[in-house]
Amino acid sequence: MADNYKKYFLAANSFEGFVSHFEDNYSAENGYNTYIIKGGPGTGKSSFMKLIASKAFEKGYTVDLCPCSSDPNSLDGIIIEDIKTVVIDGTSPHSVEPEYPGVCEEIIDLGRFWNSEILKEKRFEIISATNINKALHKTASRYLSACKEIANDTVKTANTFIKIDKILKFSEKICKRYIEKTDKEQGYENIRFIEGTTPFGLIGYPKTVTENFDTIIVIDDKYGAVSSIIMDLIRSFALNRGHNIITLKNPFLPTLNDHILIPDISTAFVTENEYIRFETESRRIHIRRFVDIQELNRKKPRLNFNRKVKRDLLLSAIDTLNKAKISHDILEEYYINAMDFEALSAFANETANRIIR
Repeated sequence: MADNYKKYFLAANSFEGFVSHFEDNYSAENGYNTYIIKGGPGTGKSSFMKLIASKAFEKGYTVDLCPCSSDPNSLDGIIIEDIKTVVIDGTSPHSVEPEYPGVCEEIIDLGRFWNSEILKEKRFEIISATNINKALHKTASRYLSACKEIANDTVKTANTFIKIDKILKFSEKICKRYIEKTDKEQGYENIRFIEGTTPFGLIGYPKTVTENFDTIIVIDDKYGAVSSIIMDLIRSFALNRGHNIITLKNPFLPTLNDHILIPDISTAFVTENEYIRFETESRRIHIRRFVDIQELNRKKPRLNFNRKVKRDLLLSAIDTLNKAKISHDILEEYYINAMDFEALSAFANETANRIIR
């Protein structure tokens, strides 16, 4: 991954359903220009965003690439903080509509380049493929939903053997050490993920942190109870000291904060667990210093059982998401065959040049 590129998910196939944070990554008040792309599957939305990202990269801008959790080879969005520009796929399941049209957001309709008559000739095939895709996503969601109570039980169980006072004292100490006060009263927050449940398995982008942040503090916590408390306090402390932050949510239980990135001081606080590891020699803090080891050992059979059941359900969800992707690929072909890509290419180049001036 080139230094100018970072990767994040803006949405997640979570245990609480499909969760999108597209609109938590730009705002009219902070001067962003946002381009919302509309169009069906196979209409070139991802290719258009890759073109814009390439032009931005050529200009020397830093580009955040946001892969699609249903197909990480495609993009859901790009974020170019250097010029406060965001380009996103505004179609289902992460539909986005302008709040301040023309002021902050502009709609780009790629549907204008398809031939409706060709699509209508394949009406029943398209309807069938669409319905199959929706049904498979619902099945995958049911597998993931079944994990929710198990994951919550793991966190609740972990809460019975952690030492809150020690966690709070440590959190206060680490905040004061690494996060200085700025001249701003309050920072603002972008919300994203760097891990996701996809048709290809559990995918994470730890290099987004290790290759782009100078100071990295790793909390080694496979249960999530200790790290979530620490990250909550770091988040509040950084915002109250005027820093703009990127909060990276837990991809399974998105109410939990897994990682806090503070770009303006090139500092990252991250959680390491069985799903994501950070290849770094930076400071690593293990949660054993914050737990009652005897109580943890008593609860291990229950925690191990939860981990096994959750793993099996996740594998079933991933397999179903893979089948959904196959059905989506079939659906895309119908639209690809109906597109005027010559006209689309000319429009894409002209628009990309307008966006990246």
